[in-house]
Amino acid sequence: MRWLKPLVNERKWCMAKIRVEVAYALPEKQKIVALDVEEGCTVMDAVRMSNIDAFFPELDLTAPKLGIFGKSVRKPEEQALRAGERVEIYRELKVDPKQARANRAAKTDK
Repeated sequence: MRWLKPLVNERKWCMAKIRVEVAYALPEKQKIVALDVEEGCTVMDAVRMSNIDAFFPELDLTAPKLGIFGKSVRKPEEQALRAGERVEIYRELKVDPKQARANRAAKTDK
């Protein structure tokens, strides 16, 4: 971790801040929240700090599927973010992609 100079007239040290984004999208509505967080902030911490569930009341943040730039994160409570990363909250799929492809292929065969 990188430490900065002590705050003026204080004896405390502050950690460096980094800029990250948290994104969630529905077909008709999208939201990206930019945050300045302390270095070492985890993926899940950033999601909670974004308050993105205020824009999407139906969003359940108890155990969301999360990723960084399209790559799934297995342990969001442990993985630290780096400057410039975008956390993505994924929706559940309505249909399995393999099944959707098979359905489209069956329609074109008729």
